[in-house]
Amino acid sequence: MSKVILGGGLGGLSAAYYLKKFSPNQAVTLIESSSRTGGWIKSSVQENGAIFEQGPRTIRPRGDAGANTLQLIEELNLSDQIVPITSGHPAAKNRLIYANGSLHLLPSSLTGLFRKQEPFSKPLILHLLNDLKARRKEVKDESIYDFIGRRFGSEVADYLISPLICGICAGNAKEISVKFLMKQLFEYEQKHGSVSKGLLTSLFAKSKRPTVLCETALRARSEKWNIYSFKNGCETLPIALRNNIVSNGVNIKFNTECTEIITDKGQVILNLFNNETIKCDHLVGAIPANVLGRLLQKQHPELAQCLKKLTKNVSVAVVNLLFKENFIKNPAFGLLVVPKEQLPVLGVIYDSCCFPVENCGTVLTVMMGGYWFEEHFGTNPQENVLLDVAVKHVKRILNCDHDPFNYKVNILKQCLPQYVVGHDENLDLINGYIRTHKLPISLCGASYYGVGINDVILSAKNAVKDL
Repeated sequence: MSKVILGGGLGGLSAAYYLKKFSPNQAVTLIESSSRTGGWIKSSVQENGAIFEQGPRTIRPRGDAGANTLQLIEELNLSDQIVPITSGHPAAKNRLIYANGSLHLLPSSLTGLFRKQEPFSKPLILHLLNDLKARRKEVKDESIYDFIGRRFGSEVADYLISPLICGICAGNAKEISVKFLMKQLFEYEQKHGSVSKGLLTSLFAKSKRPTVLCETALRARSEKWNIYSFKNGCETLPIALRNNIVSNGVNIKFNTECTEIITDKGQVILNLFNNETIKCDHLVGAIPANVLGRLLQKQHPELAQCLKKLTKNVSVAVVNLLFKENFIKNPAFGLLVVPKEQLPVLGVIYDSCCFPVENCGTVLTVMMGGYWFEEHFGTNPQENVLLDVAVKHVKRILNCDHDPFNYKVNILKQCLPQYVVGHDENLDLINGYIRTHKLPISLCGASYYGVGINDVILSAKNAVKDL
């Protein structure tokens, strides 16, 4: 019997790669409902060399998950394609927020914490010290906005955390789970009474066994990479994964939609749209949780119900703009808009500052909508409307009067999962049901263990390592 992977995004491709790595003779079939693999990661190189990214554009090298991705990249022989941004680069040091009608540079050094900088009413260090006197609140989970507001004050919640959540998952910090996205800070408070005490305790705690790093990860550490991408954009990674798994015998079935999943005596039966049936001894679900829930509904309604609780996804409009002029006065990674401004724009990425291309002018990516997509744009906005809104707000926020000579508009429908309060507890119920009923099913992808590239790849590795 073979293994079947449902979904050809980054999670599904990574799962197929690790299955063949750990068990080269294993028969693996990957089923993808569209005509391409890679999911939301899509890069298009323009005639002048500029790169328009539809989805993720950078990867962080830090932590165990970051080291795992760098090892994967090395195994795929992509190390020479990496374009890093080091810690001293303006795109690493300079992060902007748009608040109260103007742009503000966030503190990027220790000395900056001791200076009063707008839009904050006092130096950030005073907000951070508030944690020392804030009382512990014993809860299973709460919103990241409430947690930060309690411990560090409403200004930190409004001007730092809320726009950060817009950048991570285009979400509303008042609904996102702190236990999931800032689990360590949450546990510091629950165990030690405050974040500060938890940090101090961790400094003196016995360090865990160090991760063995590959050559590329060692290079990233020595050169102090902050983030990185590839010469031809982030899609380089899923393309390389697809080519690798195909060369190693993985069968990819494109334009193939699954209509129902049935488990029977240690087997999984997948009914496909064309009346075809595929049987396997294990299924790796690398599709959104809500879609998987629908496919399991008939036989496993309790599991389907838990999966449907993870269905809060949001849509994002991504507008790539290319200008002939160089008009970015203060180089930075980009800017995030504070939700209190109630603008349709979530943020603007300064692509030409991050990865400059000679004689390329200014390249920007405008992200819009997210949690507030329908409020600003309705259910089915026209591309020209989205373009007009993006250009209008770029001109207003950056105080410029230039028009783009090239552009691309994409609507990524229901692209980003929202890890709302209770996400961690619901995951435990899902995994508990699968274990209790001994279902030959593993889960990976952005619905479960993180939306970042590193998170998705590591979730795929963990999903298949014991098979």
